[in-house]
Order: sequence, then C-alpha cells, then structure tokens
Amino acid sequence: MGSPAPYSVRMVPLVVINAVGLTPRWLPHAPFLHGLAKAGWMRPLREVLPAVTCTAQASLLTGKSPQEHGVVGNGWLFRDTGEVRFWQQSNRLIQAEPIYARLRREQPNFRVAKLFWWFNQGAAVDISVTPKPHYGIDGSKVFGIHGTPEGLTDRLEREFGPFPFHTFWGPTAGLPCTPWIARCAARIVSEFRPNLTLVYLPHLDYDPQRFGPNGSDMPRLVRELDEACALLKDLGARIWVVSEYGHVPVNRPVYLNRVLRNAGYLAVRRGPFGEQLDTFNCRAFAVCDHQLAHVYVADAVDVPPVRDILSIQPGVARIYAGSERAEIGLDHPRSGELVVLSQPDSWFAYPFWLDDREATDYARTVAIHHKPGYDPCELFFDPAIRWPMLRVARKLLWKKLGFRVRMDVIPLDARWVRGSHGLAATDPADRPLLIGDGPAPRDDLAIPDVYDLLYAACTEDRERSCPMPPFEEPMP
Repeated sequence: MGSPAPYSVRMVPLVVINAVGLTPRWLPHAPFLHGLAKAGWMRPLREVLPAVTCTAQASLLTGKSPQEHGVVGNGWLFRDTGEVRFWQQSNRLIQAEPIYARLRREQPNFRVAKLFWWFNQGAAVDISVTPKPHYGIDGSKVFGIHGTPEGLTDRLEREFGPFPFHTFWGPTAGLPCTPWIARCAARIVSEFRPNLTLVYLPHLDYDPQRFGPNGSDMPRLVRELDEACALLKDLGARIWVVSEYGHVPVNRPVYLNRVLRNAGYLAVRRGPFGEQLDTFNCRAFAVCDHQLAHVYVADAVDVPPVRDILSIQPGVARIYAGSERAEIGLDHPRSGELVVLSQPDSWFAYPFWLDDREATDYARTVAIHHKPGYDPCELFFDPAIRWPMLRVARKLLWKKLGFRVRMDVIPLDARWVRGSHGLAATDPADRPLLIGDGPAPRDDLAIPDVYDLLYAACTEDRERSCPMPPFEEPMP
C-alpha cells in the first residue's frame, strides 16, 4: 500500500484511546484524562457479555451485540475444523460493518489509523500497526510487529527501538509497551494526520489480573497510563477515551473441563507431548474465557444432563441454553450450546488434564494460540523456579545457538490469579467508561452505543476549524 491520500475532509482529527481496565473509580488518579473528562464529559458504559477484549472491541466498532457481529469471546470453537482458536486477527471474523469501513465508504478521502486494536489484519484502514511475530518452519518464533503502509513498522522501530513484545503479554507484561504504543500513535497522528486514530493502551490489564484490583497499586498504574496518554496531547487533535471492562477480585478458579472429563463427556488424546483435547470425540467441553465459558455439546440429548452437572459446581452462577442465550446477546452459531457465567468471585480455568504430570506441553508456556482457552497464569513465573529470569536467559542462549526450546516457566496452579473480568459490574464506578467532548450524550450508555457517538463525531463535526498542516510523506 502506498501513502494515504492527502487530507481533505474538514474536521478536527479524532484520536480514540482504548484504555482497557480504566473505570470511573480510578479516573481521579489520572490528571490528564480526568482533565479531559472535566472539560468535556464522562459516562460509565454497560458492558457486553462477555466483557472481554475481542467482544468489546467488536461491539465498539460495529454498534452491534455479539449475536449480531459474531465475536462471542476472545476465542471459540471453529466448528468446521474442530479447532479452538483464540486471539485471531482477521477483520473478516467481524460479521458486521466496522465504523471505519462505513466512514471510508461514505467519505472516500476519510483516513483511518488502527494501532494495536484487535481484528487489525485486513481491516479497511489506511494505517495499521499490530503485534505479529514471525513463525519459522522449525517451530521457532521471532517477535515483531506488522502494519501498513509497507515499511512503516520498520521506520517506527528504527525511531523508537524494537517493540518491547515481552512486556505486551507474559510474566514480564507491563511497562514499557504502553508508552511505546503511545509514542507510535503520536508520531502517526502528527505525520499522517488521519481523520480517526484508534489506539489501544493495555497497561491496566496486567497487575489487576495478577493481583486483583485490591492487591495492585492502582493509583501508580493509572498514573503511568495517564502519562502515556498525555503523549498524545498538543497534536491538534480531539482525544476521546474508552475502555472495555473493569477488573474484579477473584479467589476461586473453576475447572469445568475436569468436571466434564470426570463425568465421561470430555475426550483426550495421549501422546509424546502430553494429553491433547480431542474435540471431535468430546461429547462436551468448555472453552473458558475469564468469567464466561462456552460449552460445546455434540449431541442435543446431552445438553440437559451437562447443564445439570455444571449448574451445581461451586463458582457457577447461571447457565443459558439455546434461545436463552439471546437474553445476554449470545444467541449465535459460534456460541456454545451452553453459555456459563461464573460467580463474581470466581473465574473459569481451561485445564482438561487430571494429573499435572500429563499436562500438555504448551501448558507451562506462553502459548495464546495453542491453548483451547484463556490462561491468565501466563502472567506469572512459576514460583517453583528459584531463578526464573536466569532460566529464561539460559533458554534464550540455547535458542540463539540453534536449539529448539520450550520456554516452560508458567505455573499450572490457577490459584495464583487474583483478578478477572467478563461479567457486568454491579457498581457504575466499576464499569468501563467513555470520555468525550462536544454535546453530552444521555447518561445510560452501553458499549455498542459508542459507535453512534463516534460516527457523529466523525461526520457532523467536519467543519470545525483546526490548523491543518499539509500532508507529508511520513518519516523519510
């Protein structure tokens, strides 16, 4: 792709920061963002279910519920291949038109940048940057980012250094990936002048899961996020802020797959790399995603007994079957025959093995595309490893010497996880939020309502004056 067309639509550029995990409760600890809210307005948002990244972002971008856009979680069973896939990047998985596609269809010169938001690959945008490792035929992986136009990510990494991928997810997740993304966004806004820029800043999604919001230094974390957001001020752009969910403290992992296996519904295949989930021979299994699980049941006759078995498990709050799923916006073919919600103090862990000695080989690694469920244990080093960073360094050395290496440093005990999300918050102070300017919207807003507000900001406001430099080829 070449350079985007010169700026022509007369509107103040709009930057939308997705500050995941930010809630009204924590906003006063963010001086810059709190200032935006006081100068404009702030509204708490009712969540979509599940209140997880991929589902929330799809609803923000389309204005639709999960049963309309089809993104029923961070992952689901692809029924035609029998594979559970998490964290897919293809924009074509969204079964509704995203706002950027509509804006570019209606205004041919409208330019959009999408930076680290999900469903980035193949999106109808002019500028994109997204995490995308390189995978070798020998099973090796090299961290990297990918995007458009061609050569952009190379120039960004020359200017800001390699993207700190190890801080984007895993046991060392935290700073400095969020400031890196913010600097990247500031550079793109100042050089490309896109009409709409979507920026995902993940800083508040790590410690609140590791330690729970009550066990984390939230004022410090929010202040660090705020400092990254402030890198986007003074660019001649409006700044809106949205979040996807808040975190809650949890103290009980619920192992639905072990329950189903003990009841004779779940099948595994044993082999040289430990037990593997055998989806084709399972009568029922759960795809666990924080505080919601999709339970896929092969034969309709098994739905009632599976529901009965799971409903009595400690930590399970409610189960929806068939058309009942419409009550929570999840009546879609990608959903499980049963949708299970946890109690607020519980969450669903994916393991299906009964003996840790039989655990699959990816269980002790960061392997987001291999695991048939979300695994927040990847945010920890196994406490049984006395010197984990030394072990990591040794394995990296082996890798550089050409050996195939399994970075098995992740614990199997899900009790280490103290925070989660996925359910609707009971207190508005713990809901996600939207900060904006211009005419204030109504008080009762839900995540899908953000779509119409963004669309109005990108269309009705195009005549507002703003000093607009001519477009230049970015970063020569």
